[in-house]
Amino acid sequence: MNLKDFRQAGHWPTLLASFLYFDFSFMAWVTLGPLVVYITKELNIPVGEKFTLVAVPVLAGAILRVPMGLFCDLVGPRITGAIAQLIVIAGIAAAWQFGLHDVTQVEALGVVLGLAGASFAVALPAASRWYPPHYQGIVMGIAGAGNMGTVLDALIIPSLAETYGWQAAIGTLLIPLIPTLIAYLLMVKEAPGARRKVSWETYRTIFADKDSWWFMFFYFITFGGFVGLANSLPLYFTLQYHVSGVAAGLMSAIVVMFGSCFRPVGGLIADRIGGIRTLMALFAVVSLAYLAAAFLPAGPAPETAGTATVAGWSIAAMPAIAWGSVVCFSIGVLCLGMGNGAVFQLIPQRFKGEIGVMTGLVGCMGGVGGFFLAKTLGNSKEMTGGFTAGFLFFSALVLLGLVSLAGVRKRWRTTWGAASGARV
Repeated sequence: MNLKDFRQAGHWPTLLASFLYFDFSFMAWVTLGPLVVYITKELNIPVGEKFTLVAVPVLAGAILRVPMGLFCDLVGPRITGAIAQLIVIAGIAAAWQFGLHDVTQVEALGVVLGLAGASFAVALPAASRWYPPHYQGIVMGIAGAGNMGTVLDALIIPSLAETYGWQAAIGTLLIPLIPTLIAYLLMVKEAPGARRKVSWETYRTIFADKDSWWFMFFYFITFGGFVGLANSLPLYFTLQYHVSGVAAGLMSAIVVMFGSCFRPVGGLIADRIGGIRTLMALFAVVSLAYLAAAFLPAGPAPETAGTATVAGWSIAAMPAIAWGSVVCFSIGVLCLGMGNGAVFQLIPQRFKGEIGVMTGLVGCMGGVGGFFLAKTLGNSKEMTGGFTAGFLFFSALVLLGLVSLAGVRKRWRTTWGAASGARV
């Protein structure tokens, strides 16, 4: 990639602002993941409901991505993103000031945080519309790498909850969100050219196109796997390996860092060798990683738990099998993150005129995948006492995705792929 040509091809302040907006919005979206071990302990919530709590913002974010994508096409990503960010800030401020005292109130906050997760349907179209087809993979990868907010969450939030309490930790989200909103308003510029008017007929046409369903399915696997694990792993590590809340956050941060940092790499590789070939290789590795995770043995509990609010093994003292699980999940999540970039290298080639709508729909299905993964793992633990069945199911699902890609590969390359001007 020629860096000089890339800088001249689009509008880098919009790309940077999109990254920052998505980064800190994503951080807010997945906050309940590392906090749930503290919330559920104080509110005395059973195992099955613990995974439901972390799944609520994921599902809300999935549903809200559709109207967010629609509004982006109607009024533009600048106005849409600003309004959504203001609502999220108000909801977090209310939770911090008045507190959360039962499951229903926590779930209500989860719905508000879901709007932050819907920022995906704003950040990606804002950046994508500025750049030509041969840069879509890297552009969508950079804008989408804002899911590094997950890493910040897992690193910072558990320590804040341990020191100041989990409700105060929620309030600290305002520190990055308010300046980010200001930067977004100052830096984002609407791409030149008229926006295509969107109606329900547009949605009907897209739903009638089988390619849109394939993209939704593939993103259900890649983004669903990433965000589902990002929210579920803190709980998984505390239940499976008896680590402390802070240690679970650090372990999760290590894992999701790979998925976040390598999303642009997935887009860049897809630009060079084609999104289909990239996805097929990644799906094979992800399926094997889930299969390995299904048979990871549980770890022993420490003889002395300690005095922390959520006590257990520290990051330095935890057993070797816990580190083995970190390696296993890191490999899988790295490939899921790259897969996110590869999917969004392909979508602008096929649906350039409907990128806002498609981003909302595909992002919605990705969020549904995250909700489904978290619920499946929770049900597996509740019904069987372990996570094997849940991970086996997702291993098989990713394998189905690999077979499906092989089935559409020839048609895609000889139809819209041949006319796109980019490798598919």
